[in-house]
Amino acid sequence: MTETLTISKFRSQLLKLPKKLAREKKPGTITVTQRGKPVLAVLPYDFYDSLMETLEVMSDPELMAALRQSAKEIKQGRGIPLEQMKKDLDL
Repeated sequence: MTETLTISKFRSQLLKLPKKLAREKKPGTITVTQRGKPVLAVLPYDFYDSLMETLEVMSDPELMAALRQSAKEIKQGRGIPLEQMKKDLDL
């Protein structure tokens, strides 16, 4: 669900929004506008947290290089099957 609310409508619905967002199967967002312009984005905390983690990973050049290399190796068939990895790590 993506919804747009004016700031006054947002204020009147604020206490209902956590339950409303929690009911959604996929993360929903609410855009809050003031005088017709977007000023806030409201989203479930778990979705926010995952976005922040993604940004952190993407801003780390070394980690991104390692991810690209891993993806390349998997495409080349040089990956390790999950069951083998679990066995190697005693999981």
